[in-house]
Amino acid sequence: MTQATTPQAATPPLAGMRVLDFSRLLPGPWATQLLGALGADVVKVEQPGVGDLSRHNHPRLREESVYFNGVNANKRSVAIDLARPEGAALLPALLGWADVVIESFRPGVARRLGIDAETVRGCRPDVIHCSISGFGQTGPLSNIAGHDLVIQAATGVMGCQPRGDVPPEVPGFQSADFAGAMTAVVAVQAAWARRGKDGTGCTIDLSMYDALLSMCVIPLASAMARLAGASGEPRQEVFGANPRYCTYRTRDGRAVAVSLLEARAWAAFCGAIGRTDLVREDESHADRLTDHGEHGLRYREAIANYCASRDRDDLVSEMRSLGIAISPVLDPDEALALDHAQARGDIDWIEHPVEGRMPQLLTPLHQSGLASRPRPAPVLGEHTLAVLREVGASSESIDRALACGALVQWQPERRGG
Repeated sequence: MTQATTPQAATPPLAGMRVLDFSRLLPGPWATQLLGALGADVVKVEQPGVGDLSRHNHPRLREESVYFNGVNANKRSVAIDLARPEGAALLPALLGWADVVIESFRPGVARRLGIDAETVRGCRPDVIHCSISGFGQTGPLSNIAGHDLVIQAATGVMGCQPRGDVPPEVPGFQSADFAGAMTAVVAVQAAWARRGKDGTGCTIDLSMYDALLSMCVIPLASAMARLAGASGEPRQEVFGANPRYCTYRTRDGRAVAVSLLEARAWAAFCGAIGRTDLVREDESHADRLTDHGEHGLRYREAIANYCASRDRDDLVSEMRSLGIAISPVLDPDEALALDHAQARGDIDWIEHPVEGRMPQLLTPLHQSGLASRPRPAPVLGEHTLAVLREVGASSESIDRALACGALVQWQPERRGG
């Protein structure tokens, strides 16, 4: 892989923003990683000895999780036990330093730790407090853990597949997690911009459920039509019944994704395979996202036969040369090696103090110079003492917390590798 070339902005857009990150697992950490890429100073607060639970997920690099390192770049780590009085005594200094506080606990847990919106904004009204949870701080589902699968099920995304004897497949992409994360980034930036104008803080109750539901324009289109008194039929068909928007097997047992929605694209494909008899002069713009009715079976048979007559890469090469939207269904290793990913500079290589040289997926904002090259995810407690001294915590309170184990500072010489 070639190393990405990233234009560097003279001043990162979020330079000066200070973020205290109490979040764990995926939505919060990915959001704060992006804020860090845009120039914010992000301090991640973790539990000593355990840290963010995603540190322990497989697969690993030398010692830590690929997953953790993929969503926690651009941060410093402080290991502090807020459940102990000696650890909690250091919290005011950290909160006084922060412009933005982000947490991802279930409702009630943040209050017990003293980092809920009411407590934090009561001490500092101009702070931006963002709580990321599965279903929000209020409502009948607010006490349910915010796992992506449960949220995708609740929003109707998984219910769009045709009903049968087999339940819907578990999605391979965590759309609820990333919807919540991206919406949190937008919310924090919006609150930051407003604070710059009038000095006010903000309480952001960021529900992953709300975020994903707001994006479900296509999955919920028929239901929205029925809610308004219309029939909802025919529905926008992007769930497998449209033969021109589907996946097919190739001769070598692999697969391709076919996206020939527009009449012009369909005509180009039919011309390329010698089946101009399948082109309809009366096809309307409304037909593109349907199952094509009585014509659908002929379309599906023609596409399937063509794909089955060629090996995947030969087929894709032929279609690529014609600008026709048929893509190989890549496995993860192939996706990282794709020439387009290399050409776009979407993968960078960074040096980690423990893991060594490792790849990192970049935000697309790097291409415009808005985001900087990533710094490696921190080792647990790597910056504990430096950050606490920076925010003005007293030496006495730091010493007391160290003595009882409420603080942990990483010691490089004690680590292997």
